[in-house]
Order: sequence, then C-alpha cells, then structure tokens
Amino acid sequence: MYLRTISRKNKDGSVVRYLQLAHNVRNPKGQAQAKVVYSFGREDRLDRAALERLVRSICRFLDSDSELAACAQGELSFISSRRLGDVWLLDRLWERLGIGAKLKELLRDRRFSTDVERVLFALVANRAINPASKLAATDWARGEAAIAGLADMTEDQAYRAMDFLLEAAEEIQREVFFQVANLLNLEVDLIFFDTTSTYFETECEDDFRKYGHSKDHREDRPQVVVGLAVTRDGIPVRCWSFAGNTADVTLIERIKDDLRDWQLGRVVMVVDRGFASEENLRYIQRAGGGYIAGEKLRSGTPSAEEALARPGRFMKVAENLKVKEIVVGEGARAKRYILCLNPQEAERDRIQREETLRRLEAELASLKQISGEPHRKAACLLRAHKSMGRYLKQGADGRLSIDRAKVAQEARLDGKFLLSTSDQTLSTEDVALGYKQLAEVERGFRDLKHTLELRPIYHRKEERIRSHVTLCFLALLLIRVAETESKMTWREIKAELGRMHLGEFSGPAGRVLQRTATTPTQQEIFRRLRIKEPPRFFEISS
Repeated sequence: MYLRTISRKNKDGSVVRYLQLAHNVRNPKGQAQAKVVYSFGREDRLDRAALERLVRSICRFLDSDSELAACAQGELSFISSRRLGDVWLLDRLWERLGIGAKLKELLRDRRFSTDVERVLFALVANRAINPASKLAATDWARGEAAIAGLADMTEDQAYRAMDFLLEAAEEIQREVFFQVANLLNLEVDLIFFDTTSTYFETECEDDFRKYGHSKDHREDRPQVVVGLAVTRDGIPVRCWSFAGNTADVTLIERIKDDLRDWQLGRVVMVVDRGFASEENLRYIQRAGGGYIAGEKLRSGTPSAEEALARPGRFMKVAENLKVKEIVVGEGARAKRYILCLNPQEAERDRIQREETLRRLEAELASLKQISGEPHRKAACLLRAHKSMGRYLKQGADGRLSIDRAKVAQEARLDGKFLLSTSDQTLSTEDVALGYKQLAEVERGFRDLKHTLELRPIYHRKEERIRSHVTLCFLALLLIRVAETESKMTWREIKAELGRMHLGEFSGPAGRVLQRTATTPTQQEIFRRLRIKEPPRFFEISS
C-alpha cells in the first residue's frame, strides 16, 4: 500500500494533482494493476491535519525504530535511534529541582576532564529507567539514551563522579528539599522515617557491611541499613546509610540532628514500633521536636494495658478508621495515646483466627495424645508453629489443648493498633491519619528495592556504597515528583514516554537528528508536568 499522485490538465493549461491511497493487485492476466483504496482529493486542498492523524494512528503499531525508519525520505538513510522521552522528562525535572544548578555551583572550582553533572544525571536516569551496574550504565548512556550534553562516558568517569557526589550529598539533599517543598507547596510539619536493610552476596563482613537483623530475611549475608525520611505526600526528604549492625538509638540521634540543622521549624517525626523506645522518644523531643509513634499492643506494659482497658466510644475519622483518645498519668508525666480500630481489619483478623483454630483442633485430634506419655515429634512441631502454637497450652498431665483465655485476649486486639504522641496540638484524627501515611516510606523502600533495584550492590568500598544509595535516592525523588504531578505511576509514564526515540539519519547532504511524533498521551504527560515537548529536530548538519 502506498500514496500516489495523478495529474489532470485543465483547458487553461494548468495542471492539478490528486493524492490517492492505493495498492497493487493482479488482474486476470497476472499483471500488476493499481487499485485506489481512498482518494484524498486535490493536493493543494489537502486536509493535512487528517493526514497527520492517519500517520499517528499507523505509528501506534510500529516500534520506535520502525517509525523513524519510515520517516526517512529521499536519499536519507536511517542509522540508529536512542531513547528520548523519559530521559527528557527526568532531565527537565533535574533542572527544575535545582539539582543540576547546585552540582554546577559546587563544581565551579573543581577540575574534571568530563562534565560530572551530566555523568551523575546519566547514572540517576539509568536507575530510574533501566537499572544496571555502573559498567552497563555507561554503555546505556553512550548508546541507548539521548542525554543532552553528554558526548561520551566511561566507567572511571562514573566512579569519579560518584566520589564527588558523596562529598556534595549533604548540600544537594538540603537544596533539593527546599526546592521541592516550594515547587509542590508541600507540608513539612510531619516527617516520616523508617529503615530497611539491603544485603550483599558475600559472606565476608567489614567495618561497614555487617551482620544484623535483616528485613530481607537474609541473616546469612552481611548488610547495610538504609534510612529514608519522606513528607506526608511521599516525597523523599533525605536518605542515610549506616553499618549493618547500627542500633536504633544511634539512628534516631543522627537523623534528629541532621534534620535540626535544616531549621525546618516545628517537625513531628512519625516512626513505627521499632523506634518507640523511651530513650528514642526522649531524644526526638529535644529542642522542641515532637513524635507520633506506634506502640506494641502485645507488649504487656501497664500503659498499653490501661489504654486497652479504658472505657469510651470510638469516633469515626475515615472510611475505615475509628479512634479513641486516652491520657495515661497526670501532670508532667501524662502520656497521650490514640487507640485506633480498623473494622475491616478486625473482621479479617476474626476470620483468620477462626480458621487457625479449626486447623488446630484437627491437628490436636490427629495427635492421639495419651496422658503421662512423652510428646511425639508432631506435638513439638505443633507447639513451635508460628500461627497455631500461640493458642496452645499444656496441662498438668502433659496434654496439649487450646488456651481459650489466650484466644479471648487476641480477640480484644482485632483490627486495633496503638499510637502515642508528644504533640498536644494535633487532633486525634491528624495523629491517626498521619501514622497511616507512614506507609509512604514503605512504598519508597519497595520502589528503591524493586523499581530502582537498590540491590544487588556490587560495590565494596564504604564510600561507593553510600554514593550508590544517594543515586537511588535522587532517582526515587525524580520519579515520585513525576508521579505526584502527573497522577500516574512511574511504570505508566516510562512505558509511554519510552516509545519516544531520537533517530539519526544520514545522506549525501549531511546528518539529521529527528524524534518520533508525539502521541496524545505523551502530550498529556508533558502538559501535567508543565514540561515543553522536545524539539522535533535536534540537529541538521551538512
């Protein structure tokens, strides 16, 4: 199928040309004959907008290279193409957030043989788009991504840029935070903090990679601890990296001191149950700081028991959340608790417990226990079972049975979680909903580990590991800003903009760099993010 033109000569001698969509068919004699599928009319009266819509419609079924190759006209030859759309978007956000400008300012008095700012952007973009080792990232930046201002890049340049990034990480994160806060008009009164760990595929530990409690359930591997602070909107504020066996008290002291240096005003830190020790909470309150902390309901502490036993009605504050405020103690020692109830979670807990008890009853019946006889191996395994063992008790005769008191105690906790706060100005609703937003940190960790592939980490030196974590943090910041402003997931954005490529064409007259046509969805993404589309032609040289 092809476009053809036919001419007709008028009586006055003028020639009129017509444009037709045609394809060749064979007549009964076996000869090729043009068959008109559609006539577009006179060439000088063409509806060019309709033609452009037809081209875009056809291009939807072509990959980027095929689309660019189809655009080659005359003696031009299609050479290659590079990924442009998502790289362009990240580059524009990189500049808008002031990361590029801050790096250039810090590099002003430094002498490097390459553009370190461009190399660092390439490493961050690689993390967001196609995570790979630093060696593979250099190949990607050279041959697969259209990165403005980066003509070449080597692995050694990548490592030197990473070393510089570690030196500048403190100033860059501070600058970026305030830029993002102004750009998105963020509320920074609540700062959410949590930690995760990432392990190494080695059995050798050193001063930084240490064995410790692994949140990846890999106690057989040395690890480092990664801390992340985000706003209530899920925008990353700052990241930290610690030795794999660092205690929680040390973490809180470092984070509190670092954020205090930023002079943010009133900041209420939101932490989960793992950081809710008395020593940690006291340190957070220094210099007027506040906290919202999860408490362990099953800890058996007098405060938790009193909070559970205190009468009072729950108040509904959200579709699936009810709260009740409890003040334990008097005067300066009074402590404010918020008991929260999730009705849907309570129903799930009840159903799960009843199913566990049915399984437990069947297991007990199959044991055929005899009074006075020693336990069989099956009975010992049942007592050690994670879900069923907690509902068992052993009688004086050695027989196992269901502990109904324990069942009733667990039923009291269905769908409930307990919070404490030092801030008296926050409403119970703000405290409960604020703590629920701690899930934004967990979402950040999931993106760091899976979307940006924080692990596996191939670096051995401590400074390179810290720099690698900072690169992943900057990539997380860019994609989270893109998601917040576009109301789309990064997966959707990357899939759509990844189809926009920059093609290289060559011919006797010279060289042309031209990108693929912008689709309506791509236009909408750029509009939401207030980013201009890349130019249609990047270079035309003879």
